[in-house]
Order: sequence, then structure tokens, then C-alpha cells
Amino acid sequence: MTMDTTMATPLGELTLRATDQGLSSCVFTSGARTNARRVRPRTRTGNANLAQVWLDRACGEFEAFFAGELTEFTVPVDLSRVDPPARQALTALDDVGYGQTTTYRGLALLAGDNEPQGAQRAGIAMARNPILIRVPCHRVLAADGSLRGYRGGLDRKRALLDLESAARQTEAGAQPAAA
Repeated sequence: MTMDTTMATPLGELTLRATDQGLSSCVFTSGARTNARRVRPRTRTGNANLAQVWLDRACGEFEAFFAGELTEFTVPVDLSRVDPPARQALTALDDVGYGQTTTYRGLALLAGDNEPQGAQRAGIAMARNPILIRVPCHRVLAADGSLRGYRGGLDRKRALLDLESAARQTEAGAQPAAA
């Protein structure tokens, strides 16, 4: 059983899909940015079940993420429809923490792909990532540190990196000074 919901974010509308195993899709469905301060589910289809629980959790976590209050998602993901090599690269993103970045080559190495074409395979996996933001492919950069493709658009990739960077700086500044 799958369920869907659509929600507004500061970067545009997101459509989320969940199965009983977890969040299976999170994609931007509109190009327009919104000024929504609170992310709200707008539409739902399907019957109430565990998928509904995951959608509700995801909506709450995305709301906190965009408010700069959440640095680690807990809603599970369902990557069962992703081919195993791409799934390995997407899963390796768990090792790239909030506010951090890696390169496509670095991600390939994290995924255990030491072959010369590893970076290219990691790039293909990121381009096909079905669960944007929650599976943080926006944290992957080109070898020279520049932004390269993002399914949600490069402007959103930059905005997500800026959001995480600003929240980390605020968090670091809020810590008490050592005596």
C-alpha cells in the first residue's frame, strides 16, 4: 500500500510517497518557491496505515528541517525499487552529515566502489535519487567543489546547502564559551 501527500516548503511544493516500509519518494513538483512558514500536508490519497504514519512523520521532520531545527531525519526510507548499485550509493549518503559535503568520487569510495568509473556511477545514482532531501544528494559536489546536477534544480541545491550551513553556524555560535 502506498500513500501520497503534497506539502508546501520555502523551496516549492514537495510530493511525498510512502509505503509501509518508509518514505519511498520525495520530489519537488512545482518550480515556484513559496513563503510558507509552516509546511502543511495539502492532499492525501489512500487508506490509513503504516504509510500514513511515515508521511505524517516526514511532514513534521521536513517542517523542522526547513525551520533549521532538525539535522537528522528519523523517518525510514524505502529504496526497494532502486537497483542495488544505486541503492548502495544512496545509502552511503548516511555518512555525509548535516552541513557537510563530499564529491561524487568520495561518495563512490564511501559506497565501496573503488573502480575508475565509480564517480560516474555515483553521479547517476544521485540524478535518479527518488527521495530528495531525506536522502541528501544535495551534499554531493563536483571534484572542484562546484555544484553539478540536482533533480530539484541547482538553485534548490544551493539553497539546501546554504540552509544547512547557516543552521550549523547558528548552532556553533549558540554553544557556551569555554571557561
